[in-house]
Amino acid sequence: MKIRIQSKQLISLFILITAALALNSCANKEIVTACLHGHVYGFWGGLLHGFIAPVDLILMFFRDDITVFAQNNNGAWYAFGFLIGSGGWGFLGGKGSSRKRKD
Repeated sequence: MKIRIQSKQLISLFILITAALALNSCANKEIVTACLHGHVYGFWGGLLHGFIAPVDLILMFFRDDITVFAQNNNGAWYAFGFLIGSGGWGFLGGKGSSRKRKD
């Protein structure tokens, strides 16, 4: 069974999704200014948080005071450290998966 989508249906779907996202952006927002005071995490904090991100991800399901990504960070350097720490670019990947096997 082949389903064909008409261009009018595709445009209607696009408008519906765009309207839903626009209305969602107007939702009640939490005030996080209390989290933004104190120590500001930089590259090294992001690196550490990247290393412990898998543990944080599991723990945040059970506790409300744990998050994966620090709210009070300095921006791009924190994100860069987090990306490297979490293995986002594959720096910590093993070479074993790329080796050719000799059979």
